[in-house]
Amino acid sequence: MQSSLSQANLQRYVMQLLAHHLPDGYVSDAADARLFGRALERVAHCFARIERKYYQRDKAVLFDHLNGDHMAILLYFFANTVWRENGATELPTRLFYLNKILHGLDLFYSVAMPDIFMLVHPLGTVLGHARYQDYLVVYQNCTIGAVTDVYPKFGTGTILYSRTSVLGNCRLGDDVVLAANCMIVNLDVPSSTVVVGQYPDQRFLHNEKSVRTRCFDAPAN
Repeated sequence: MQSSLSQANLQRYVMQLLAHHLPDGYVSDAADARLFGRALERVAHCFARIERKYYQRDKAVLFDHLNGDHMAILLYFFANTVWRENGATELPTRLFYLNKILHGLDLFYSVAMPDIFMLVHPLGTVLGHARYQDYLVVYQNCTIGAVTDVYPKFGTGTILYSRTSVLGNCRLGDDVVLAANCMIVNLDVPSSTVVVGQYPDQRFLHNEKSVRTRCFDAPAN
């Protein structure tokens, strides 16, 4: 992956951001360098599937620390990797908070995001503990949350356009697109569907193009 900074300098930059925005004297553990490298591997795997400007050039995967969408995903992967691999919460909590400060993104480190997803200027987005699948695209001001402790389940390939809300016992099939301002609550959505409107008056339209074809690397099989 081609990065605007070396791995060591990128990690140093992240830690400097933490020290600046959360000046409580926290000192990173030496093991964090290995876990940061693992997080970058996850970023590279994710970005390699996004065939869009700013993510690839001449088949080379790109990462830019001055691209907020890139940094939001890196901070999540770093926090999640540290928590997942050694159970630590001190650094992940800070990284989660830093993501809120920098990008307005509420994505807790223990949320199980898929390996392949894209955030598109995700200001004001809240992603709860739903069951996510690969080829997920999330725009700004989206909310994924529970109703009476039940979270949504997503199929493979989902686009959440701006100001979308998916709440409660929702079961989405593959290749589902939620139009801007859409809100669904406790609703099953079949595969290959575009959802428009707000609860309880949403409508289903046929989705003729897979999410993977729209936004990622290849048409679905």
